[in-house]
Amino acid sequence: MPCDPVLPDDVFKPLSAQEAQALRTRLPLLSVWTVVGWQAGMAVVAALLAWLFTGRMPVVQSVAFGGLSVVVPSALFARGMTSRLTRVNLGAAVAGFLMWELVKIGLTVAMLFMANWWIKDVSWPALLVGFVVTMKIHWVVLAFGRKHRPEVKIKES
Repeated sequence: MPCDPVLPDDVFKPLSAQEAQALRTRLPLLSVWTVVGWQAGMAVVAALLAWLFTGRMPVVQSVAFGGLSVVVPSALFARGMTSRLTRVNLGAAVAGFLMWELVKIGLTVAMLFMANWWIKDVSWPALLVGFVVTMKIHWVVLAFGRKHRPEVKIKES
């Protein structure tokens, strides 16, 4: 005997067109390119800090390459997702998202595997620091990088 939960009718209430428009107006805008820009900036800052604290070029290159291993695939993903082909319909958007996410993951893994060939005396801890710091900057962008729109009042009927 399957046990499906019975939900009361008032748990989910679809929004009216006016309520949906007001919600869209209140939600802050956040471009995927803003996130990529912040990631690139963070990669540069992390590399500069590595230079400031260590002064060793292999460490600086490793931190920078770790950041690039996030920024390049993210930029490719952003370009793919903002193309006209992914805006045709919902199915194309979902398929495009899955395809570009796989491309992003594959390129990230390939770049990390290539680090030994591209950087002489690679420092893996430094590379991973650059990678993680650059990857996690999106939380800062979500918290502080949004453009807020003015609020719209909904008339009660």
